[in-house]
Amino acid sequence: MRIDVFTIFPGLVRDMGMLSVLGRAQEAELLDLRVHDLRMTTTDPHGTVDDKPFGGGPGMIMKPEPFFEAVDLVEPPRPILLLDPGGTRLDQSKVKELANLEGFSLLCGRYEGVDERIKTHLVDEQISIGDFVLAGGEFAAMIVIETVARLVPGVLGNEISTNEESFDDLLLEYPQWTRPSEFRGLVVPETLRGGNHARVGDWRLAMAIARTAELRPDLLEERGVTSKELALLDEFEISIAERFVSE
Repeated sequence: MRIDVFTIFPGLVRDMGMLSVLGRAQEAELLDLRVHDLRMTTTDPHGTVDDKPFGGGPGMIMKPEPFFEAVDLVEPPRPILLLDPGGTRLDQSKVKELANLEGFSLLCGRYEGVDERIKTHLVDEQISIGDFVLAGGEFAAMIVIETVARLVPGVLGNEISTNEESFDDLLLEYPQWTRPSEFRGLVVPETLRGGNHARVGDWRLAMAIARTAELRPDLLEERGVTSKELALLDEFEISIAERFVSE
């Protein structure tokens, strides 16, 4: 997968892209991460990429020329996505959609935002990682890159890891433990130590539903709980609110 990033801090993105999973993915040639400096097409001595907003107001706005000209020069893969608070909320469904592409590009804004012509005539879509404001799009871009890259076949080395995760089927991941089985009087649930894999699977599903009901009820309200799953919850003596039952 090829991902192009346009930013005024290319070194920051390159360095983060060499860490952990992303670094191994690049070494294995499973991920082609290309980072471009938005100042590369500027002609003034200072490499100016911003200017005062028309109509007045605080801060500076990123100019259209560096973005348009950099994209023209590089001809990066589409879709071109702008990291922006007003964009489509990034969730696991959107991540999977991006992971099915051969590539895409990310534009990182800064200051008080970007010229509106970038949004309306250059990018294909805007992406938001949440209802908060960052100083720039670089860290948001890295979130997009890591969440997508780990779904590329071979990147994690264990496909099962991506099949049983939070937000799959609108459920949070079930709680997990590792050795030792007892630590400071805290004991791993007996079901997980019994060796009955079918029973473990049922217990994990029940716990995922219970955890989602407690921590992210909005997800469970959207998903619902089937009568079969409700019987499973009863079997493990787990109760949830009636509003979650879908049938």
